[in-house]
Amino acid sequence: MPVVNIYTSAEAREGILRRAAWEDQEMPARLLDGIAAIFGERISPAEAVGRILRDIRARGDAAVVEWSARIDGNPNPAFEVERAAWQAAYDRLPAEQRAALDLAAERIARFHRKQPMDSWVDAGPDGTLGQLIRPLDRAGVYVPGGTAPLPSSLLMAALPARVAGVGQVVVCTPPNRQGQIHDLILAAAHVAQIDRLFALGGAQAIAALAYGTETVPAVDKIVGAGGLFITLAKRQVIGAVGIDGFYGPTETVVIADEAADPAWAAADLLAQAEHDVLASPILLTPSRTLADAVAAELGRQLAGLERADIAAASLADRGGIVLTADLAEAVALANAYAPEHLCLLVADPWALVGHVRNAGGVFVGEHSFEVLGDYVAGPSHVMPTEGSARYSSPLSVADFVKRISLIALDAGAGARLSAPAAVLARGEGLTAHARAAEMRTDAGRGSTALTDPSACL
Repeated sequence: MPVVNIYTSAEAREGILRRAAWEDQEMPARLLDGIAAIFGERISPAEAVGRILRDIRARGDAAVVEWSARIDGNPNPAFEVERAAWQAAYDRLPAEQRAALDLAAERIARFHRKQPMDSWVDAGPDGTLGQLIRPLDRAGVYVPGGTAPLPSSLLMAALPARVAGVGQVVVCTPPNRQGQIHDLILAAAHVAQIDRLFALGGAQAIAALAYGTETVPAVDKIVGAGGLFITLAKRQVIGAVGIDGFYGPTETVVIADEAADPAWAAADLLAQAEHDVLASPILLTPSRTLADAVAAELGRQLAGLERADIAAASLADRGGIVLTADLAEAVALANAYAPEHLCLLVADPWALVGHVRNAGGVFVGEHSFEVLGDYVAGPSHVMPTEGSARYSSPLSVADFVKRISLIALDAGAGARLSAPAAVLARGEGLTAHARAAEMRTDAGRGSTALTDPSACL
């Protein structure tokens, strides 16, 4: 039996390329059984998350400790990890791992320093208009734990915040059953120079960051990926705190032609498939020869993977190879799907880049493979999933700053613009608005124009 199916483009549109809202997906019985064991009744994941959020908002640290013990088996009330432990973990790592973390951090920071987010003022004859860019006071970063430590996720979220000038960067990540955090995560906290680190996961971490407790400070915005319960919690705390986005299982679309190396294409698909049984590794190609070769390579390479069971389930249930009429149709299908990662393994990848409309990240050519983006290329690997690349962007410096509009018109401009403002206000039935504008028709009462507007930047 083949490890991956080969579809026509029509079959793929009705199958692996057709997105279903996560709310409409049936929850696994194992998940619901786990909720029942914790809550004493069979309730939905959203209701379970809501109860945790409300309790932590009301009772703070005490509720955090209780929920962590019930859900994670971690009864340790001292969930903040001191800075000395970060340094010690970094020092314990092999030199090769320290060097890799340092290289990744340097490249991530360098990439994000290139992003233009400058304040500006335009001083004209009527006064000054402009935009002030101000960093957030405090940002919360959630770093998933799951089945593997993810120091790269800490770097990819915390370093853009640091570059943006955020006042305080707070990280939460789930500990193991002994209440401990992996040395790689601790070392990444040291390298990223965050401010505080908490051994805290799940909805209880999102609640603590959103509402604040006696120990965990409330933040202005929460960023970072996570599983179902993290996504549900982020949805429910919007308003109390800002959110970067909602991230589902990872997804990669590879567009390849007959020039692609089938072994490399298969390796790139498996790199995503091993993340999660719900991951979506998809190949689009007009070449049947390549499709068959990649399918064969997937079978050969799968046998040697430590997470072969996960990768096999992902390929069988959410992945596949799609035969397209040509590369143009492949790009059209990719744009409609709006993948997190779009990899162009074709003879002339730059010829396709200009036609890409929807993707979290575009990986141009066989030497710019997606795994480099996961770790060391530079852009954040926190990217939109579930089709949200149609309207949202990867995590960047822009997620950690606010834009404040600046309006400083002089008396003459204020008087001249009063009349049309009053007309619009009366048209809306807002009499007080109109009167406030009409009172400014006298241009002789001084000015708010600045002699040097750049002084406020």
